[in-house]
Amino acid sequence: MTNLQFIAQKVATAAINIQNTVQLLQEDCTIPFISRYRKDKTGNLDETQIEQIAKLQKEYEAILKRKEAIVKSIEEQNALTPELDKKIQQSFDLQDLEDLYLPYKKKKRTKADVARENGLEPLAKIIMAQKNDDVDFLATQYLNDAIVNEEAALQGAREIIAEWINENIYVRKQLRRLYERKASITTKVVKTKKDEQEAQKFNQYFDWSEPLTKAPSHRLLAMLRAENEGFIKFKIEADIDEAYDLIDELVLKGQSPSTPHVQLAIEDSYKRLLQPAIANETLQEAKAKADANSIQVFANNLGQLLLAPPLGEKRILAIDPGFRSGCKVVCLDEKGDLLYNETIYPHAPQNETAMAMKKIKSMVNSYKIDAISIGNGTASRETEFFIKKIAFDKPLQVFIVSEAGASVYSASKIAREEFPNYDVTVRGSVSIGRRLSDPLAELVKIDPKAIGVGQYQHDVDQTKLKEELDATVIRCVNSVGININTASKHLLSYVSGIGEKLAENIVTYRSENGPFDDRKQLKKVPRLGDKAFQQGAAFIRIANGKNPLDNSAVHPEAYAIVEKMAKDLKTSVTDLIANKEKIALIKPENYVTPEIGILGIKDILKELEKPGLDPRKSAKIFEFDPNVKSIKDLKTGMILPGIVNNITNFGCFVDIGIKESGLVHISQLKAGFVSDVNEVVKLHQHVEVKVTEVDEDRKRIQLTMVI
Repeated sequence: MTNLQFIAQKVATAAINIQNTVQLLQEDCTIPFISRYRKDKTGNLDETQIEQIAKLQKEYEAILKRKEAIVKSIEEQNALTPELDKKIQQSFDLQDLEDLYLPYKKKKRTKADVARENGLEPLAKIIMAQKNDDVDFLATQYLNDAIVNEEAALQGAREIIAEWINENIYVRKQLRRLYERKASITTKVVKTKKDEQEAQKFNQYFDWSEPLTKAPSHRLLAMLRAENEGFIKFKIEADIDEAYDLIDELVLKGQSPSTPHVQLAIEDSYKRLLQPAIANETLQEAKAKADANSIQVFANNLGQLLLAPPLGEKRILAIDPGFRSGCKVVCLDEKGDLLYNETIYPHAPQNETAMAMKKIKSMVNSYKIDAISIGNGTASRETEFFIKKIAFDKPLQVFIVSEAGASVYSASKIAREEFPNYDVTVRGSVSIGRRLSDPLAELVKIDPKAIGVGQYQHDVDQTKLKEELDATVIRCVNSVGININTASKHLLSYVSGIGEKLAENIVTYRSENGPFDDRKQLKKVPRLGDKAFQQGAAFIRIANGKNPLDNSAVHPEAYAIVEKMAKDLKTSVTDLIANKEKIALIKPENYVTPEIGILGIKDILKELEKPGLDPRKSAKIFEFDPNVKSIKDLKTGMILPGIVNNITNFGCFVDIGIKESGLVHISQLKAGFVSDVNEVVKLHQHVEVKVTEVDEDRKRIQLTMVI
C-alpha cells in the first residue's frame, strides 16, 4: 500500500489533491501557506484537512519504520519465513503488526520457557493436536530431574499451550472486538482514603460501574485521575463466559482426551495473559480517544480565546485589582508600551478612595487614556464600581478582562526580557491591558495550559496536547496576519515559515534599521531566505508602506497579476484596492497562470475588496449585575448577565461577576437535545442565565440558559 492509498482511506478527497498536498508538505511548505495560497493544487482543502494529511503521512512513515524493525528482529532470530514476511508487508495496522511480532518479541523468562527447557514442547504439541492420544500415559515419557510426575509434565505442557493461545492473532482480535463492544468500567473506593477531604471530589466514583462505550471522555479522565491519586481502584472487564466461548470456538476441535487440558490452558491463558493485556489495550485505546476529545475541546476554546475581539490601538489604563496589597495601575500607549505605573489603595483596609480617584483621573488626563481594563480576579467588581464613580472629563470605555495566565506571564522569561526593571505586579498589569487591545498578540506569550480553558489538560497525552495547541496558535496568528513593525518576537515566531530564530533576527533588524516599509525588505534579514519569504511574507502586514498590497493578504508572487488587472482597467493598484465597482469588472479566468489557478485569483479579488480585513469582531463592553458581588448574594431564580469563560463536553462555565463561575450543564443550554456545546455557545459570548442551585460550602453554582 502506498502512502497515498493509506491517506485516501481516511481523507475524502481526490487522489491528486492528496498527492499534491503531500508533495507540498515534503517541500517544507507550511499548512497556513498551503491552505491559503495553494488551493488550486489541494482542491481547496482547509487547514484541518491538510493537518490530517500531514498526521497520516507521519503515521504511514512510523508504520514503515516499525515494520523494518520487526523484520530485522525476526531475521536475527532466523525465524522469518516467506509467509510471515508477506503478512508483515501487507499489514498497515500497528496493532496487527505487534500481534505478528508477539511470538518473537524478547520478553522475560516465562513459565512456558521453563517448560520448554524441561523438554515439554512435544507433549504440548500432542495435546494441542487434540487427537485420541492417551495424554496421561504419554506424560510419563517426559519425566526427568525437573519433571517429577505426570501432573508436573501436563502442567508444563498446558503453560506452553497457554502462551500459544495468548499469541494467537485471531484470539486476540476476537477478544479486542468483545472488549470494544461490551467492556465495562468498575471502580471501588480505597477504604483507607475514603474519608480524606481530597477524595470527596471523586465520591461519585467510590462504587461505580458502566459500559465503557457509554463513559464520556471527561468522566473517564476523572476516574483515571482518581485512580492515579490513589482514591479508587479501577478495572476494565468483559463477561468471562463470553470470552471463554470466543476462545473455545477458535481453539477447541471437538471432544478428545486432550480437551480438558486444552480447556484448562484456555482459562489460564485468559486469566493470566490475555485478560490483563486486552483490558490494558482497551483502556489505552479509550484513554487515547478521551485525550483526543479533551485536546480538541481545549484547542477549540484556545482558538476562540485567541481570536477574541480586540479593542485595537488605543491608550489603555490597566488595573490589576487587590484589597490589602492595593490595585496595581499601568498606563499604556497605542502600541502597548508602558508609560507609567503606580499602586492605589481604594479598598479596605486602607480605604484611600478619594486619593485613588484623584490619581486615576490625573493619569487618564495626563496619558490621554481611551479605555480602562480591569482584571477579573480578587476585588474586580469592587474596583469596577470604584472606577464608575469617577467623573472623567470624557467618556471612557471600561472593560473587565480575564486575568487567566497573567501571573504566569509576569514571572516568565518573556516578561523579564520585556520589563527587566519592573516587578511581577507591574508586568501582570501590563498583560491585563495588552490583552484588551490585542488578545492574540498578548496570549501567545503564555503557555496555553496556563490560560485555563481546557478540561483535564494535565491528564492527557502532553506531547499531543502541545502539538494541537501549537497548531491552533499558528492557525489563529496566520488567519489574522500581524503587523511586522509592532509584533513581538513571540508573535512573529508563529508566522508561517518564520520560527523563533528568524523572529529574533527580524526584531533585531527592525531595531537597528527602523520600521519595515516594504515586504521585500524581509529578504535583508539575516538567514531569512527565499523559502521563508515565500512561506511567511503574505502573513505579515506593513501599514503605510511603499506598496499598498503589503498591507493585504495578497501574496507577493501575485503582485504582477494585480498590476496587470489595474493596467487592463486603466487605473493604478492603489485606486483598484477597495473599489468594488472596478473589481466587479475583472474576469478571474483571464488572469489564471500555471502557478495560480482560478481559486487563487478569486481569493485575490476578495482580498482586494477588503484588504487586510481582520476576521475578529470588535470588543464590546459588558456589565455584570451590580447587586451580585459574592456567592452570598445569589438566590435561586435570579436571572443574571454572564460571559462564557470555559467550554467542556458536559457544558459551559459562565462568569457572573463573582469569584466562582457557574456551570450550565449541556442539558440546560437550550430546550431540546444538544449533542455539542459549541453548537450553542462560544467562548466570551455574552449570555443570560438563571440560577438554579447554590452550594456555598462547596462553592458550586448551577445555572440554566433555558429561561
